[in-house]
Amino acid sequence: MSYQVLARKWRPRDFASLVGQEHVVKALRHALVEQRLHHAYLFTGTRGVGKTTLARILAKCLNCETGITPEPCGKCGACLEIDGGRFPDLIEIDAATNTGIDEMRALQDNAAYVPVRGRYKVFVIDEVHMLSKPAFNSMLKTLEEPPAHLKFILATTDPQKIPVTVLSRCLQFNLKQMPRAVIIARLEYILAEEKVAFDAQALALIARAAAGSMRDALSLLDQAIAHGEGRLDAVGVREMLGTVDETYLLQLLEALAAGDGAALVAIADEMQTRSLAFDVALQDLASLLLRLTLAQTVPTALAEDLPERERIVTLAQTLDPELVQLCYQIALQGRQDLPLAPDEHAGFLMTLLRMLVFRPAELVVAGKEVVVVEKKALKKIDRQEKTKFDGNWAALVRQLPLSGGPKELAHNSELRSHDNGEFNLIVQKTMVHLAGDSYRDKLQAVLSAHLGSPVKLRVTPGELRGATASALEAAARGARQAQATRTVQADSFVQDLVNLFDGRVVDSTIQEKQR
Repeated sequence: MSYQVLARKWRPRDFASLVGQEHVVKALRHALVEQRLHHAYLFTGTRGVGKTTLARILAKCLNCETGITPEPCGKCGACLEIDGGRFPDLIEIDAATNTGIDEMRALQDNAAYVPVRGRYKVFVIDEVHMLSKPAFNSMLKTLEEPPAHLKFILATTDPQKIPVTVLSRCLQFNLKQMPRAVIIARLEYILAEEKVAFDAQALALIARAAAGSMRDALSLLDQAIAHGEGRLDAVGVREMLGTVDETYLLQLLEALAAGDGAALVAIADEMQTRSLAFDVALQDLASLLLRLTLAQTVPTALAEDLPERERIVTLAQTLDPELVQLCYQIALQGRQDLPLAPDEHAGFLMTLLRMLVFRPAELVVAGKEVVVVEKKALKKIDRQEKTKFDGNWAALVRQLPLSGGPKELAHNSELRSHDNGEFNLIVQKTMVHLAGDSYRDKLQAVLSAHLGSPVKLRVTPGELRGATASALEAAARGARQAQATRTVQADSFVQDLVNLFDGRVVDSTIQEKQR
C-alpha cells in the first residue's frame, strides 16, 4: 500500500475522536439525540481546526444505516463510503474554484432529486464566502424552502463575507483554534500508535508553529519524521522549522539590559550565519517580552515549569517595565517593516538598535552622579555644575525634559513652598489624577537630576492661589495673539484691501509668527 499522510490517516471519524471542539460536539450530539435537525449548518473557524471533518462526521450521523445517531457505527455501507469519499449522497463543493452561478444552478438541479443511497442528501460547501453575489442569491432560494431530504453544511474561514440573508438561515458554530496542549496531547497519542520516538520539546515546537491548526500540526509532524529519519528531537525540528533557540533571544535581552550594542550585533550576525528566520525571531521575541511583562505584573501567571524561567525572572527584575512595553511595540513594528528592509538581517538588526536607542525617560542614581536616560541618548549631569533654584516655578518647569503625565503635573501645579530640598505642589481638585505616585515620582526624579541634589516632592489637591506654568503660558500666548491682531488691523495694506473689496479681517485666522 502507498503511504498515507498522517493528516488523512488520523482524521477523526466520529465525535469521540474529534478533540478541541467540545462546545460544538455537545450541541450537535444533543440535536441528533432529540432529532432537532436544522436544514443548514455553518461552521466557521481558521484553517485546519476541523470544519470539513466535522461536516463529514455529521453526514455519517445523518445517514448511518443504524439510524440518525450521534454515534455512527462506522461499519455500515454508508459510514464506510463516507469515510472513503465515495458516498453518492454526500456532495462536497470547493467554492474557491466553483464561484459562479452556473455551478450553483447545477447544485440546485441536483438538490431536486431524492437521495440515491442515504437518508439525506448532504451538500458540503467549503470556503462558501468565495461564492459570487449571484451564486449566493441563487443558493438563497433553496435555503429558504429546502426539500425535506436536503441538508446544507457550509464551511468558511471568513464569515464576514457571507450575506446576512444566508447567515440568518443557518445554524452557526464557531470552531476554536486548537490550544497547544491539545495539539501536543494528540501528537503524543499518534506517535505512540505509530511507534515513533520523540522528545517533548520537539512536539512543543511543532504545536507552536501550527498556530492552532491541527492539520498543520500533522503535516509538520510528517515533515519532521522524514527530516529526523524516523525520530523527533528538538534540534532537528528547530532546524527544520528555522525557529530560533530561545537562548539567542535571552542573550539579546541581556545585552539590551546592559546597553551592549556590540553584543546585539554579534548575536544577530550569528543568527544570520545559522540561517535562522528573522520574522520568526521577532515573533518569538515579542512572546518572550510578554512573559517578561507577566513576570513583572502578574508573577503567578508565569508557569512554574517554563524553560529558562529563572533567567526570565532575572531579566524582568533588571529591565524597566516601560522599556519592556516599548520593546514589545518595536518588535511588532519591526516584524511588519521586515519586507521593506534592504534584507531581513538588516531589518532585524535595525529593530534591535531601535530598542537600544529609544528608551522611556528614567533616572538611575549611582553614587554621586545622576544618570538621565532619555529617548535618544544617555546624559550625565554633574551635581557641582547646577545654579540654585530662585523660586520661579514656571521658569524651572520650562527647563525640565518632561513628557506625558509628569509634564502635565508640572505645568498644571502651583508651588506652595520649598525648603531644604522639599517641594510642596498644589493641583486643582479637578485634576487630582495628576497627583498619583507614578507621575510624582518621575517628576521628582527629573527635578533631582536638574537641580543636582535629591528632591522630595509632595503633591496635594487644593485651591490654587496663583497662576500655574500652564496658565502663564496661555496668558502669554493670548497677549502675543492680541498684539498680532492689532498689528494686522493697523497695517495700511490690509486696510486698503478691506476698503477696496468692502471686506473685513477675520481675527480667528490671524496666527502669531513662529520664531
